[in-house]
Amino acid sequence: MPDRAISRIRKWWRRASLIQRLVLVALLPSAVSTVLLATLLTLHQVQSMRAMIRTTASAYVAQAATMAAAPLRKNDMPQLRQLVQSIGRMPHVIRVRILDQHGKLLAEAHDRQLENGQPVSLRRDIFGDDKRDAILGSIQVDLDSETSLLAQHTNIFDTLLWLGIAFLLSILLSWHQARWISAPLRRLSVAIRGLGRIDRPLTVEVTDDSEIGDLQRGYNKAAAALHELHSDMERRIEQATQELEHKNEDLELAIKAKSRFLAGATHDLRQPLYALTLFSSAMAEKETDPERLDGISHVQECIESLDRLFGELLDLSRLEAGAMQPELRDIPLDDVFREVSRNFRIQAERQHLRLVTRPTPLWVHSDRTMLARIINNLVSNALRYTHEGGVLVGARRRGDRIRIDVCDTGVGIPDDQQRHIFEEFYRVENTQHKQSEIVRYAGQRGLGLGLSTVRRLSELLDIQYRLTSSPGRGSLFTLMVPANRKPVTDNLHRERDGQHKATPSDDALVGIRVLIIDDDKAILAGMHDLLRKWGCHVRMATDLSSALEQVTEEGTPPDMVISDLHLDGEHNGVEVVAKLAGHFGSGPDDTPPFARLIITGETERRRLQPALSSELPILFKPVLADPLRKTMVALLRSHRETSIPRP
Repeated sequence: MPDRAISRIRKWWRRASLIQRLVLVALLPSAVSTVLLATLLTLHQVQSMRAMIRTTASAYVAQAATMAAAPLRKNDMPQLRQLVQSIGRMPHVIRVRILDQHGKLLAEAHDRQLENGQPVSLRRDIFGDDKRDAILGSIQVDLDSETSLLAQHTNIFDTLLWLGIAFLLSILLSWHQARWISAPLRRLSVAIRGLGRIDRPLTVEVTDDSEIGDLQRGYNKAAAALHELHSDMERRIEQATQELEHKNEDLELAIKAKSRFLAGATHDLRQPLYALTLFSSAMAEKETDPERLDGISHVQECIESLDRLFGELLDLSRLEAGAMQPELRDIPLDDVFREVSRNFRIQAERQHLRLVTRPTPLWVHSDRTMLARIINNLVSNALRYTHEGGVLVGARRRGDRIRIDVCDTGVGIPDDQQRHIFEEFYRVENTQHKQSEIVRYAGQRGLGLGLSTVRRLSELLDIQYRLTSSPGRGSLFTLMVPANRKPVTDNLHRERDGQHKATPSDDALVGIRVLIIDDDKAILAGMHDLLRKWGCHVRMATDLSSALEQVTEEGTPPDMVISDLHLDGEHNGVEVVAKLAGHFGSGPDDTPPFARLIITGETERRRLQPALSSELPILFKPVLADPLRKTMVALLRSHRETSIPRP
């Protein structure tokens, strides 16, 4: 209990204001001393009053006994009655009685009845002239001490009342003095609280020359210095902010310029790569010499490696510039897996590896192009560091996400390098990789941007990624992709491409009339050689006017028009194809008299928008011969089916 009381007192003291503390400190000692003094004086006064009453009563009784001796000896009753009446009129006397030696009442006088308390009774014997004489009788006096004490208490109460009034006046005076003393300190406190929000120096009035005055002057100097420092800091911050804004603008311009340069450079570099692809594919057609076929295969591998490097550089620049924005929608994951299988099946076969993509009915909510890029990069990285065994790609549902696993039996990644592999330009150096394999597939080594692109695209698509790897046993990359948001109602178990599309025969394109439109003469020459070896009749053009000349000279529409997207002149490839269709009388909503295909080295979505809006089939440079041939056959078959008039 005392500890609780002390704790409450401490809490109150911490919450008390300065005025309350000053008043308490000023009045508490005097109040305690006054109460103690008043208590002691009251007790002493009461005791003194009781003693005085008893002493007075003893004197009354002694005097009365002396005066009653003679009348009692003479048996003078009137004199005795007169005596007791005289004594009864004295202060504090209630009753007086004179008794004879046998206790018989001789005379009695009553003043009043005692209402409360017990009277003080004093009795004294009455002797003759000499105390050695026989006892003549006795006198008894009853005194009222309570009345005297009550009067004394009344006087004490009046004294305490005036003392309380004086104490209240002292409190008011102390409170006023405390406010006067604490006012400068309170003004200082208010000024200090406003120091952090000043737009001008906050000063306080110097009220005196005491220690408080010294404190006020010191505060004014500190406030002025702080205001000056604050103003100087604001100027510096504003200057630094302006410099930073200029640097940010310059940096943004540099990033955009770099992105434009890389995009343009990648597009321009892909043009000769595509031409090389076409020439190498044309050389491989009808070739039977194993040595020459092996040399052509190495050339095509180098072309693919260069194209992959250009793609990684372009993706990095677009991600850094914030130019890649996802288009989220529900997509079938099996389509992405089949695309990955088509992209890397031939490479895996060349390395004598197995590439397995398990069919799945699952759908995800993501950007199809970006998700395919992530999985392509993971598979490419897995094939690059795997020299026996293979790569497995599969998916399963985990709550509201789809888990995609890319597992390989490669060399693995040491623990100390796992946290760095998602950084730009970082490549794993693993001594367990066979030297022969490194030499054999040196052309496949990238710039260390593939996994960095995976990290950036995953963050952009809200995909959680994780790596589990054991050196010498392989690696497992796990992606947690958001599942589709709407229930899928169409057939989820669609057939594989190879199950419903027959592999085109060698003479599938024999006799087909093809118009090729491209502003790069090397590409035109390469396409001409390749398609001629497939048995096609080829005509070439570089722009709209030359294309119209070719079809006018031919007189009939070609079976297929293959055009680059960006051409010299004012018309792009989509517009040229549309005008060629209009030349043969086809309207915007009519089926054109020929199959159409756009082949472009452009990868930026904004520059691809004309082709995407037209919904024309698109292939991206460099296109290998086998995918190009399959696409042409599929487009020709589809065009023939849609051109057959319905009954």
